[in-house]
Amino acid sequence: MTSDVHGSWKHEEAIINGIRLHWVEAGEGPLVVLLHGFPEFWYSWRHQIPVLSTRFRVVAPDMRGYNLSEKPQAGYDIQTLTADVLALVHALGEDQAVIIGHDWGGVIAWAFAARFPDATNKLVIMNAPHPQRFQRSLTSGFGQILRSWYVLFFQIPRLPELLLGANRCWALARAMRTSSKDQDAFSDQDLERYRDAMSRPGALTAALGYYRAVFRTRSQTRQFGQVQAPTLVLWGEHDRALGRELAEGLEQWVPNVNVRFLDCGHWTQQEQPDQVNAYLDEFL
Repeated sequence: MTSDVHGSWKHEEAIINGIRLHWVEAGEGPLVVLLHGFPEFWYSWRHQIPVLSTRFRVVAPDMRGYNLSEKPQAGYDIQTLTADVLALVHALGEDQAVIIGHDWGGVIAWAFAARFPDATNKLVIMNAPHPQRFQRSLTSGFGQILRSWYVLFFQIPRLPELLLGANRCWALARAMRTSSKDQDAFSDQDLERYRDAMSRPGALTAALGYYRAVFRTRSQTRQFGQVQAPTLVLWGEHDRALGRELAEGLEQWVPNVNVRFLDCGHWTQQEQPDQVNAYLDEFL
């Protein structure tokens, strides 16, 4: 394991589940793991790390394929991604952690809590549908199917990389800003950091690999249903891609769930950092 300290935040990396993972770490106490989504990296938790690290040992990895983590050609299926998180928890010397995930990080967090209940202390999900709830939404009408059009687009070989990667991933950065309810949530400097991360060689293809693996390994997500850990769901109700209804009716899969709706778009913890931090402080 190697370490690079900047202020009170440490940049660490180690071989985790057979690949090199990079993460940011701060604070001491019970372990909290923050899992980012697409097209982000650890930086999406910049507003939460300084607050949580006053009480917890906070670890925010660059997920497999993102930013400074290794970008293998395979391993973007949900079983491997959850195994990455478990291996990271163990590498940090712990048996369990609070798991907090947004977007794809939330999907992985749902599956992790169901697959490894003994390793899940508490669970927090931000704008990421429970797999069973999402499947039900897709089969009950065309609304969510239409909102998820981009998932089908991402299945096309090479074309998404060509269009999204042009001009240092300008289109991805623009989409992050325009899909926010408050477009001031992202400064120009913030978006530059995301463009830099997604422009690293192999990063965009790796990130799209998460979506492409879904269609190849759908049977994996069907296995992970019931979640027993105390769960908090924070949902930006102006999310253009994921309808508010995906955060409703979760009790049959998550008996101990508490849902809070926020006045923001998809980028929950970045658009409403103060409110998110207050909910996290209360829940944890």
